Amino acid sequence: MASVAQWHASPRRGALVITDSGTGEVHVPLSLFHLDQHQGDVDLVLSHTEATELQEFLSVPTAGRAISVAAAR
Repeated sequence: MASVAQWHASPRRGALVITDSGTGEVHVPLSLFHLDQHQGDVDLVLSHTEATELQEFLSVPTAGRAISVAAAR
């Protein structure tokens, strides 16, 4: 069986993040890979709050500071 360490997900090329104005969910399209072999596609579904928190968390290491970007609704 493959180790989890050999798997990763990347944003799906050409796909856009989709928001559901009714539920507030944010769907992030991902491609799943085992090593470098494409295994399939899946959406990471986050609540609006989770998506905002993840965006803030990821903005610190990439920009050196928190960035507030208006969340899509």
